[in-house]
Amino acid sequence: MVVIRLARGGAKKRPFFNIVATDSRNPRDGRFIERVGFYNPVAAGAEPKFRISDDRLNYWKQVGARMSPTVARLVKANATTQQQAVIEEHPAPATA
Repeated sequence: MVVIRLARGGAKKRPFFNIVATDSRNPRDGRFIERVGFYNPVAAGAEPKFRISDDRLNYWKQVGARMSPTVARLVKANATTQQQAVIEEHPAPATA
């Protein structure tokens, strides 16, 4: 199954995360299909903290990809109206 999740990069104590579409069986920082955005939790000043490609996010959701809970939270917190529609259309699966 394809999942949209965070892949960690950056230096020690300076995390940087790529938002990637990957097979759920791949390691966290391993091979991925496509990079769809990034999240920089330590951005300062005018540096962008979060960016995601709306059209690529929509594409992956349409072909059945699931967002990880963290990516869904980030997208929802920084959502445009188009991204909000994608989140509501495909809720995260319930864990039991």
